[in-house]
Amino acid sequence: MPIYEFYCPDNNKLYSFLARSLAYRDKLPVCPDGEGLRMEKRVSAFAVIGKAKEESADDPFAGVDDAKMESFMADMEREMGSMNEENPDPRQLGHFMRKMTEMMGDKTPPELREMVRRLEAGEDPEKLEEQFGGMDEGDAGDALFSQMISRAKAARKQPVRDPKLYEMRDFVKE
Repeated sequence: MPIYEFYCPDNNKLYSFLARSLAYRDKLPVCPDGEGLRMEKRVSAFAVIGKAKEESADDPFAGVDDAKMESFMADMEREMGSMNEENPDPRQLGHFMRKMTEMMGDKTPPELREMVRRLEAGEDPEKLEEQFGGMDEGDAGDALFSQMISRAKAARKQPVRDPKLYEMRDFVKE
């Protein structure tokens, strides 16, 4: 009895269906999460032992849980949206950067830790930038943000696998 996999692009989920007959091989089931959602047949992936990609020693976010990264990205969008871009509050900027350094853990450069501490104390961001160097494009700070964003986007692209095995006959309309 084959197990068929179907992907729902509307909710980014993979579903497994048990077909007790080969008569279902060309059928398209209704999505278990709602009749109006689209379904696409997928070829099942084979199990692979080992890592799919090597984590780089340069990546300060290596080993960070994808769900944690996505949650952080949502927080970042909210906080950056409420920040005054023309005259940012150093404490608010420091708080935001503190969250980033906590996610990086022991991979946080000491200079960045010091900058965060001083921002949280209310020091002028421009003076700190002069002392520690810019966090503009091409600098280390921009590279950290770029890596964080690319990791979060990659995590969002991965479909969620529904752990349940569904009976094909219950979801195919004749």
